[in-house]
Amino acid sequence: MYNNTTLATRLREVMLNGRWIANTNLQEQLLSISWQQATRKAGNVNTIALLTFHLNYYLEGLLQVCKGGPLEIRDQYSFDMPPITGAADWDTLVQRFLTNAESFAAAVESMPEAQLHQPFVEEKYGTWLRNIEGVIEHSYYHFGQVSLLKKLTGES
Repeated sequence: MYNNTTLATRLREVMLNGRWIANTNLQEQLLSISWQQATRKAGNVNTIALLTFHLNYYLEGLLQVCKGGPLEIRDQYSFDMPPITGAADWDTLVQRFLTNAESFAAAVESMPEAQLHQPFVEEKYGTWLRNIEGVIEHSYYHFGQVSLLKKLTGES
């Protein structure tokens, strides 16, 4: 059974500083990618920038709920990224993601453990635990895509 500290550690592993699963993490990968590579298409799949935006979109929405606000995020908007037209845009997106990743991990870490088994916003969304585990799984899913896209779009 997970507790809030274990969940926060797992969030940080995939997003910020872990090396256990893939010997790397999202932060390490994203910081080593130029804005040109982040926006380069590889066939008809999402770009690294779009995947980063997508992950951050959900983090921002969940953080709002952690702070007592309403759940306002909607799947249909999770890929509505503004254009990345230069290094500053990419750096801003990456920093927002990294800041939100740490803020979310810290929120989970400070959460009373009993809250993990309470409904997340509404019963239909399951428990806080289910949603936090979903963030971890969703992050690993897109982390794999980022890793592959980094290889496919590299400058060789």
